[in-house]
Amino acid sequence: MTALDHVIESRLETLAVPLRIRLPSGTTLGPASAKVELAFADLAPLAAMASGNLGAVGEAIVAGRVSVLGSMRDLMAAVAALIPQQRRRGKPPTWKLALRRINSVRRHNRERDAAQIRSHYDVSDEFYQMWLDPLRVYSCAYFRDPQMTLAEAQVAKLDHICRKLDLREGERFADIGAGWGGLLMHAAENYGVKATGITLSKNQFNHVSRMIDERGLSERVQILLCDYRDLKPEAPFDKLASVGMFEHVGRANLTTYFGCIRDLLRPGGLALNHGITVSGLGHGDVGGGMGDFIEKFIFPGGELVHVSRAISSLSGVGLEMLDVENLRPHYARTLWSWSDRLEACLPEAESILARDRAPENAAEVLRSYRLYLAGCALAFTERWVSLYQILISRPGPGDEIPGLPGSDSAYPFRRDYMYRPGQR
Repeated sequence: MTALDHVIESRLETLAVPLRIRLPSGTTLGPASAKVELAFADLAPLAAMASGNLGAVGEAIVAGRVSVLGSMRDLMAAVAALIPQQRRRGKPPTWKLALRRINSVRRHNRERDAAQIRSHYDVSDEFYQMWLDPLRVYSCAYFRDPQMTLAEAQVAKLDHICRKLDLREGERFADIGAGWGGLLMHAAENYGVKATGITLSKNQFNHVSRMIDERGLSERVQILLCDYRDLKPEAPFDKLASVGMFEHVGRANLTTYFGCIRDLLRPGGLALNHGITVSGLGHGDVGGGMGDFIEKFIFPGGELVHVSRAISSLSGVGLEMLDVENLRPHYARTLWSWSDRLEACLPEAESILARDRAPENAAEVLRSYRLYLAGCALAFTERWVSLYQILISRPGPGDEIPGLPGSDSAYPFRRDYMYRPGQR
């Protein structure tokens, strides 16, 4: 047995979750009763595992150099046990923070952002349809009732956003990063708003355009293929939502992003930012190199910040933070639902992906999504990352509530309006 084998074996002995390792020679380490086995074709990813760099192990799994025998849930239980000390890291040195900012500036411009969004969202509509809900809402669901199905919880999330924004009939509403149009349709059909959505994904643009025509909403809903920085409406919007888009902006562009939200809102208008944040202060890393894996294979250009950084940035451009809600456990359940749905139809999923690419590439894409969904579910379960809804106003004259001097917005400065039954 080599020194590396001894290191791996000693780590396996400390795990609360049994894990078996199959070495390139065929020798196995760890208990035979383990529910999950990792079979290594070469030593490089084995060394990465020994050092705690599970992101590199993930890369090897995508490339087919490490095979997984067992369920994604069992694998993630083992992953959580492997990196107990790497969930929270101290603040990086100043030079690293400066380098991170330089990279953020370099990676984010209109052309790069469009290419990065399309590399993820234009994979295949049919592929996404297999594991998302019928509306293809690709963001955290809201399990208002624990017995809700995924589809019911996604509708509840759409309604939760509309209620928080206190949408009223005839208001002008914008959805920045409209996805497959779930929120646009829900807001227009249930709250009577005039809705404008934007996306950088050609597939999503085409899908929403068809939905608008099929539902006869062309006079009330429009979808635009454009960057948020290029949206120039004839008049400011009354209400605005940004759901699952904030993560793609980049640290260096947060001031620009929130500045655009301010400029798109009329004085007194409300906006809701729904986005993933990192849990630790002073860094944007997810434990064990998993953040690097997600950026490389799933969300190129994606950058996470702490919620305090988001609030600081929006405050810096003159917006007011009104209400903040952490939906982290809801996203853990959402992601596990997506993961389980994908796991239940792997052969069909690979066949769909192979229609547009070489078979070996389709297999890589599928392996990357399997790890991504289960790994993100683990990250939310273990509190490495969170999901915050931040309700925001652009303070201004004209909306002051009688009896509340200085209210200066459409927000009533109490929460009961969000939860009253029958408010449509």
